[in-house]
Amino acid sequence: MTNTTAPATAPAQGIQTPGMQPQGIGVPAPQTAPTAAPYPDIAVQAIDLVKDYGEGDNAVHALRHVNVAFERGKFTAIMGPSGSGKSTLMHALSGLDTVTSGHVLFGGQDITQFNDKELTLLRRTNIGFVFQSFNLLPMFTAEQNILMPLTLAGKKPDTQWLQTLTTQLGIADRLQHRPSELSGGQQQRVAIARAFIAHPRVVFADEPTGALDTISSAEVMGMLRRFVKEMGQTVIMVTHDAAAASYADRALVFADGRIVADVANPTEEGMTELVMRQRQQATAVLGNTAVAD
Repeated sequence: MTNTTAPATAPAQGIQTPGMQPQGIGVPAPQTAPTAAPYPDIAVQAIDLVKDYGEGDNAVHALRHVNVAFERGKFTAIMGPSGSGKSTLMHALSGLDTVTSGHVLFGGQDITQFNDKELTLLRRTNIGFVFQSFNLLPMFTAEQNILMPLTLAGKKPDTQWLQTLTTQLGIADRLQHRPSELSGGQQQRVAIARAFIAHPRVVFADEPTGALDTISSAEVMGMLRRFVKEMGQTVIMVTHDAAAASYADRALVFADGRIVADVANPTEEGMTELVMRQRQQATAVLGNTAVAD
């Protein structure tokens, strides 16, 4: 898929960025809300997405007219420094946060028009989440935590799918243990199983390796990639880790609320270089602003 937001800066040398059409800040939002994604292979899409916090001189522009589409059955990493807008984009795409203007198409439906009840149902039935802090309920067993989305939806579990998930994740023999009895890596595997148990259309992962050691991180990322490749799952992941991003099919780099690079088949070395360059440019801009002030 092609990001239609013009990069604010040139991509790092040697990294190929798909062709982009200019998309300036002054481009108006569509006059009518779109009702269907233009291509059937798009899982979720942001159209002219704007998110502001505050007003006037104190306003923070977290998303600046972002246009991007995510292909079904692909693994996309979103990188960028803290405050760049990457987590805000994920929250908007998943219906966890509202937007100032623009549209989010999820499965062809404009979820920016959904009410709270509709958003809750969307997240419960079509979206899986994996968080850095695992977010497991300590009083429940691993199995009960995994089945929680189905329990909340009043649905019966698919025991065969549960067995398949937990076997592939290597936790089939830990299902009766509580989170305190599991290692960090095992807890994150439980969280991944929970995210996939309801057969979601899209799984969003927010810094899934942030609390893990290097070995556990590699294992978790390998599992996510396997779910994408072998099961056709769509995964969108926010990360600071270039090594984690290298498992993805595609990596976006955010800076100042905009997508500044869109990289196919990212490598750890290439993403490290690109993110470092963005940080250096941001530092230079801040330095120049301080001198001007």
